[in-house]
Amino acid sequence: MPEAYEGCISAAWPGRWSLATPVRGCHAGNVLETALERIRRASGLPVAFGGLVSADGRSMRLTDFAGTTTLALNGLVVSAGNGLGGRVVTTARPSRVEDYAADPRISHEYDAPVTTEGLRAIAAVPVALGGPVLAVLYAGTRAPLSVGPRALDAMGQVALRLGTELTVRREVARRLAELETAAARGRPEATTAEWENVRLAHADLRTLAAETDDPGLRRRLQEISARLAGQAPPSSLNPLSPRELDVLAMVAVGCANAEAARRLGLLPETVKSYLRNAMRKLGTHGRMETVVAARRLGFLP
Repeated sequence: MPEAYEGCISAAWPGRWSLATPVRGCHAGNVLETALERIRRASGLPVAFGGLVSADGRSMRLTDFAGTTTLALNGLVVSAGNGLGGRVVTTARPSRVEDYAADPRISHEYDAPVTTEGLRAIAAVPVALGGPVLAVLYAGTRAPLSVGPRALDAMGQVALRLGTELTVRREVARRLAELETAAARGRPEATTAEWENVRLAHADLRTLAAETDDPGLRRRLQEISARLAGQAPPSSLNPLSPRELDVLAMVAVGCANAEAARRLGLLPETVKSYLRNAMRKLGTHGRMETVVAARRLGFLP
């Protein structure tokens, strides 16, 4: 077996939000395509492809590809339980075959497109994060070489990262939908409870912005949270950095430094430093005084 293998061996989908389409004004970007390139680099396997699972969990459509030479797999719909990927959808466990067309452990409804692409050894891993399978990622070769456990582990690490990103994006969509519903009610004055919900949503969006690996999505979330605060565009005279605003948003909803650090992926001492910087810039002397000043200036809701 070649050392590379042994050593580490988008169209919208009905019923599910698509990675390639805007989600309520926030463009998702093609994180699936990025994941496939990561799999190729991490495993050394020349071909990678994948797709999202339908909302009902009954099927998965192949939409993204790296290293393929034909269009045979494009748009292929794989039913849950069928073929290698369908088995992964059903079991939520990684699986692999040494020679796809000859393997007796899987059904063979998809032999034609797989053999047209020339694939032999294939591994598939589920993308899930404490819930149903959201997507399936494949990698393979055009030779009947076993995909080693280290390659499968590398694929699993990429799938875990993608699962986190998809979960973040799904939560973004849910939060924005809630905000749009609240805005559609058209109430002239918000109650204290409604304002608190806006503040919680604002803090959650800034937390999600800190978690995502996509810089475009992070910037969009920061813009949305700024609009929730009634803030002018980023080019306005706001002395606070995005991270200082993140910390103040956590303080505003009652987070202690340790909780703010956990939510933002920072050290508690770093949170204290950002808070001190915000106090200095706003001329305040305490946590809540700083929050009140930031709200008065329109930096927080």
